[in-house]
Amino acid sequence: MSLADPPVGGTVYVTSIRGSGSIRGRIMAMGLVPGTAVEIIRRAPLGDPLEVRVKGYNLSLRAQDALLVMVSSELPARARNDPKGLGGV
Repeated sequence: MSLADPPVGGTVYVTSIRGSGSIRGRIMAMGLVPGTAVEIIRRAPLGDPLEVRVKGYNLSLRAQDALLVMVSSELPARARNDPKGLGGV
C-alpha cells in the first residue's frame, strides 16, 4: 500500500520509494527512507495534502507524492535487524 492509504491516527513503516531521479531523492531527503516510522496526522478536507509525523517533525505531502511512498503496517525485517534504520544502505 502507499502512504496515501492508511487511516488518520495510524502508524506505518516505509518499505520503499517508487519513482526515480529528483522526485525520489527529494522524498528521501525529507526523511522518508526504508524502515522509518510514519504517523498519519491528518488529511485536508479534499484529501490533499496529507500531514504526517516523521522523525519528530510534521511534514505535509501532496497526494501524488504520497502515492510514491510504499508502506507497511509492520516494520520490515531488514529494518528490525538494522538498529540505525538505514535499511542496509
